[in-house]
Amino acid sequence: MPSLDTTSIRKDFPILQQEINGSALVYLDNAATSQSPQQVIDASVDYYSRINANIHRAAHTLARKATEAHEAARSTVASHLNAKHEHEVIFTSGTTDAINLVSNTLALSGKISASDSVIISGLEHHSNIVPWQMLCQVTGAKLKVIPVLDDGTLDLEAYHQLLDSSVKLVALNHVSNALGTINPIEEIIPAAKKHGALVLIDGAQSTPHMKVDVQALGCDFYAFSGHKVYGPTGIGILYGREDILNELPPWRGGGEMIKEVTYETSTYNDLPFKFEAGTPDIEGAIALAAAIDYMNSLGMDNIAAHEKRLQERATAALSQIENIEFYGTAANKAAVVSFLIKGIHHYDLGTLIDQMGIAVRTGHHCCQPLMARFGITGTVRASFAAYNTEEEVDLFIAAVKKAVLMLS
Repeated sequence: MPSLDTTSIRKDFPILQQEINGSALVYLDNAATSQSPQQVIDASVDYYSRINANIHRAAHTLARKATEAHEAARSTVASHLNAKHEHEVIFTSGTTDAINLVSNTLALSGKISASDSVIISGLEHHSNIVPWQMLCQVTGAKLKVIPVLDDGTLDLEAYHQLLDSSVKLVALNHVSNALGTINPIEEIIPAAKKHGALVLIDGAQSTPHMKVDVQALGCDFYAFSGHKVYGPTGIGILYGREDILNELPPWRGGGEMIKEVTYETSTYNDLPFKFEAGTPDIEGAIALAAAIDYMNSLGMDNIAAHEKRLQERATAALSQIENIEFYGTAANKAAVVSFLIKGIHHYDLGTLIDQMGIAVRTGHHCCQPLMARFGITGTVRASFAAYNTEEEVDLFIAAVKKAVLMLS
């Protein structure tokens, strides 16, 4: 498998060409937000420079061009996910918005009642916990949680025991944002389907790192965010199976999601517009498509292999540091290293290495229940992307070692 030409790739990212606190920027906070290449920035500028207009609502030339570009973006996303139909792709403001769309429409649909239950996992981001708590509060349903083992993997035996006829939905992430664990959704999804449950996969941390084929997976919903895949913030995707989306009621009311409106009643639009009330983030959708095109030009398998090398290099070097403890030691991991140094607070370590130009994430990573499971308040998390290099990993290791000496 060919290696990525990081020297060439890095030239595409203008934000990386700067210094932080007098040192070259080493950006290792990609699990929170990845940087955007010039190709994505150009797509945004081009939209506002040439075709800025509202879509689906006018016959004039700019509106037509904007509509065509927006719907071409939908087609790009559908192809990338291997969705069966383009109208199964709903534009949202991000993964959080996509999950809330599903939770709210399920609550409105009456498909979940007090005798039912919802399963999530102990690895979830708050965005895949709180919406289901709210759903259960409204419907009276019970929330069940798949336990996490010491290595940061899910207790699959416990999962199978949780499944019964009461389970109407299983919602979990494909990849843990805090630990990097890649969940075996190829096993989890069919088991849920055997019990008649719907399955939602939070793909925020998987879509930047691997190929995703929603038809092969057999999930009912798949969500991800633009800002994790080298795209802009404020745009995201909900993939939903056509038959399920047609059964669900709209969540937000307004323009575009209707066919006819009177003061007495309204009739709703077809997919995907039923779930896209109001003027969408047109520029965001176009830039997201440019980001997906960029990733595919590099090759998703090439990205995954490159990031795995970086993760393994960082883990091996960090393991030589005295009193280090890793969180998330699964054999199957994405591009994340999460750790603590005994006796040193994660925030202090992160602050010190920032002074050396190293950007990492510290804290609970919006996974407070997961941190509580390990008896900690947070970790230091380094997360990698296609533009990161082995030299940057070495700079990161050197900075951690220097910070440990200063804080010990």
